[in-house]
Amino acid sequence: MRGWNNRFALTRRQLLEGALAAGLSPVSALAQGPPPNDKTPAAPPNSAIRLGHILNQMRFGDLPTTAIQHAKMVIASTLASAASGSRIGSAGIIRELAKEQGGKPEAPIWFDGTKLPVNPAARVNAMLSDAAASDDSDLRNVAHTGTCLTAAGLAIAERVGATGQDLLCALVAGYEAAGRVGEALGRAGEALSGNLGRGFHASMIVAFGGVVTAAKLLRLKDEEMAHAIGLTATSMGGLAIGTNSWAREYHAGNAALCAVNAALAAGRGYTVNENMLEAPGGFLAIFGGGKVDTQSLTRELSPELQITRYLAIKLVPGAHALQPAVEAAINAARQSAAPPEQVAKILVSGPQIRIVAAARAPKDMIEAIHSLPYFLASAVADKDFSWVHVTPEKIHRTLIAQLIGMVDSDPTPPPVHYAWNWGATVTLVTKSGDRFTSTVDAPKGSAPRGIEWSDVDAKYRALMPESHLPAKRIEESLKIIHDFEQVKKVPQLTGLLV
Repeated sequence: MRGWNNRFALTRRQLLEGALAAGLSPVSALAQGPPPNDKTPAAPPNSAIRLGHILNQMRFGDLPTTAIQHAKMVIASTLASAASGSRIGSAGIIRELAKEQGGKPEAPIWFDGTKLPVNPAARVNAMLSDAAASDDSDLRNVAHTGTCLTAAGLAIAERVGATGQDLLCALVAGYEAAGRVGEALGRAGEALSGNLGRGFHASMIVAFGGVVTAAKLLRLKDEEMAHAIGLTATSMGGLAIGTNSWAREYHAGNAALCAVNAALAAGRGYTVNENMLEAPGGFLAIFGGGKVDTQSLTRELSPELQITRYLAIKLVPGAHALQPAVEAAINAARQSAAPPEQVAKILVSGPQIRIVAAARAPKDMIEAIHSLPYFLASAVADKDFSWVHVTPEKIHRTLIAQLIGMVDSDPTPPPVHYAWNWGATVTLVTKSGDRFTSTVDAPKGSAPRGIEWSDVDAKYRALMPESHLPAKRIEESLKIIHDFEQVKKVPQLTGLLV
């Protein structure tokens, strides 16, 4: 009976109304489906089915080398971020709840070893990565796509006995799906950041990447993947206001949980509205400002894949939107060679820069990683910014509070053209009146500048010790990630994360 609503145009309401008129029970009518002599022609394929068909055509052997390398880097970056997040209270609470509930041992909680059903395992692991705000981002927006893909992908891959090539291909497909949904929302309304400004969190986008990753690994058919996408569209939520609290990582956990649940349900025959994305009142209309544009969703694959063009690996902590500015501040501070006590003003400009007047020093890590004034003050104070800058010792310095008071929007910004949403220009003004300016468009570690394995390796080695794994095991796991296309079974990697 699966998929009969593809072949017939009768809606559930029409079927029930017809049953009542004929004196049949609604339950019997739904069980029987449409009458066999119905001659209504099938509707043209909707965008979810077309998207599922396009992504199901993706094969590992057809992927460009850059896409494969970026997929492996996503795994390394996500695990490194998860190691850092493993000691944060929000992730710990959900981890302990999941362990209390237990269930069929299918996939491990990273750095813990407890095996759980794939659904809660993916949720907990996604929260570990997102909690530390050290995961990747799609360069066009603040969607941390890799966290959801890796958490859902590793869990499902372990369940089905997938190879490294299977998982890498699924990650690339998932990144493609999330990026296309983000594009569709951007084209349907305004810039994606504007949609976020209307109140929804980018976790709603990354869930589509997770469900496609899971669906690919489960080998769902086109129609089944379409229903999984539809289930995700009607299930996933998240408010942007939660970004500066533990709600942020809760969103990430829900995205991975929703993705796995949707893929598993669709694989068992669960069906939903096939036009859930493009219909009036559907996902794109509601979250895209009332306009619907499916062009981004349904274009054919090309070598210009989302993961090759837009992946950005965080090489320092905090919100990716702030990282071009902090890199520019470091450059300006090093150019000046002036001690921080000689700084009079720290001026910043860029397409998405919003400075709050009388900004205060952050009280904790959660506030620090989303505070542009803190980023800039730290960069000027130390002429550097790294993983140590989210520690209390760095955050609560008197010098930082003083420099934060000098941060302001540039009243006369230079006429810079930015190719990316989060580019920034920082001008350092000294007490003697000297000015030092630097502009950074795409940050280091992003696809337009080229992502180097040396930088990803340095991040992995800097953060993974927080998982309390032995140094030898950390190196072994990193080597496996580098050669992940040769992995025969995913537990070769996950077995080391205990």
